[in-house]
Formats: sequence, structure tokens, C-alpha cells
Amino acid sequence: QVQLVESGGGLVQAGGSLRLSCAASGSEFSIITMGWYRQAPGKQRDLVATITSGDRTNYADSVKGRFSISRDNAKKTLYLQMNSLKPEDTAVYYCNARLFMFQLGRPLDAWGQGTLVTVSS
Repeated sequence: QVQLVESGGGLVQAGGSLRLSCAASGSEFSIITMGWYRQAPGKQRDLVATITSGDRTNYADSVKGRFSISRDNAKKTLYLQMNSLKPEDTAVYYCNARLFMFQLGRPLDAWGQGTLVTVSS
């Protein structure tokens, strides 16, 4: 079993910044890829940013230059630094991890419970 716990969401004015965190815990695993997704009301869940085990990053066009994904391997924690926030960034942000589970001997996808980010105009 793996748990992903997000934190750092909240209400911020347009132009402001927030930093999301996602802590992974549970059975022994290695991280293959981690990422952030978001889901606005009435819309589908979309990719925001991902980071591979080799620290290769990928961003949605809508957040390039404003958001930065990073991780602390020792703490098994993923971060998303969000700057120059816009009202259209308002959504529930979900942490995702593709992990290799040593006991299972295979990969496993895990999701956090989500954290709400609200950007006021």
C-alpha cells in the first residue's frame, strides 16, 4: 500500500504564489514518475507537470514559465511551485505517482486525495 498526501492548497489572489507538496509513504517502492494533475469544476482532469526518475520534466503549455515541479528523493516528496497564478488555475490539484513496488514486483499507480487551489481575480 502507498499513500500520497497533498498539502499547500488554499486561496490566493491573482498574481500570487503557492507551493504544493505531496508526501509518499507506505510499502517499499522506487519512484518511476511523479506528477501533478488538476481538475476544474465541470472539466476533465488534466496534466499539469511531470518529473521522471531522471529529473526530466514536462509541463502543460498553460503553466510553462509559471510553474515548477521538483522533488526531494530523500523525503519522498514532490513539490509544485506555482507563481503568477491566474483565476483559470483554480482547480483541485492531484498528485500522481507511478511506483515500482518491490514486494509486488510490478509498477503501481497511486493518486492523492487532492488539494483545492482557488485564485481570486
